[in-house]
Amino acid sequence: MSTEPALTDLSAAVLARGGELRAGGTDTTARQRAGLSPGPFTDLSGVSHLRGCTGLPGGGLRIGALTTLAELARDPRVREGWPALALAAGSTATPQIRAAGTLGGNLLQRNRCWYYRNPHIGCLQKGGTGCPAREGDHHYGVVAGEGPCVAPHPSTLAVALLAYDAEAEVHGESPRPVAALYGDGSRLHDVDHLLPPGRVLTSVRLPAALPGERAACHRAISRTRAEWPLVEAVARLALQGSTITRAAVAAGGVARVPLRLPEVEEALTGREATPAVLAEAAGAVLGRCRPLPHTGYKTTLFRDTVLEVLERAAAPGPRPGEAVSGSRPPGP
Repeated sequence: MSTEPALTDLSAAVLARGGELRAGGTDTTARQRAGLSPGPFTDLSGVSHLRGCTGLPGGGLRIGALTTLAELARDPRVREGWPALALAAGSTATPQIRAAGTLGGNLLQRNRCWYYRNPHIGCLQKGGTGCPAREGDHHYGVVAGEGPCVAPHPSTLAVALLAYDAEAEVHGESPRPVAALYGDGSRLHDVDHLLPPGRVLTSVRLPAALPGERAACHRAISRTRAEWPLVEAVARLALQGSTITRAAVAAGGVARVPLRLPEVEEALTGREATPAVLAEAAGAVLGRCRPLPHTGYKTTLFRDTVLEVLERAAAPGPRPGEAVSGSRPPGP
């Protein structure tokens, strides 16, 4: 008979005691040291059935929320069918963090704004009434979208999962699109996701890969290792010859939530994958940019990062089902 704690009991414990759930603990520990997460904590690490990958009928894949980033990055099924997700997991943080950090933790982590992370400064994210970053130092802030908070969402895996049309499974509830964990970023949030307290994200469901699919991901960062991206993007292109029959493009580091980019997808679908078409499609993101005084540089970086993944996904070389990835410092 299993001795693992039931998810219903864990949820009830959090609701009764307050505090929060803890998985790998990488971000929770950092916030605890900063006095932002005083506890108590309910540990999920003993729930082994939330870990690992399981094939689904029709060629899809279910990934448990406690699956680590390192496990995702090296899983042969993920690498073959959803390669941009594997590459995104493998490029996040450091080997030590990837060995402990989990899929669920990455999706539900808190933002990296230094005002939020400073226990001596009040802000909207901590129940305050204003965003000190908006009038202060917001060099790494948003460039797209509306809303009073200007901290970009930090989840790299969410960007890849948006591009793969993934669904999130929450204990006791129906599956929902991963985007529904965040909303559109236009309303005031006192947290970085919309999952209510006590609810447990159990897994993510990936649909089957598309025939003739190529994928690419790219993170524009300010140094070569273990850096949060200034902008990141994932592209999936299904091609027949040189014609793009379907496109899925998502970006992070630019808005309060990870973004799917339908304007880019529309500009690509049904057209030849020529340099001019790819450049035109990437340029479509400029219409959603509303830079802050210090984030104007992200406008062109956003466009160029999207163009980077489109060019890589469309380029001859990797066979369908493979992907290419890269990180490099932004240009001047």
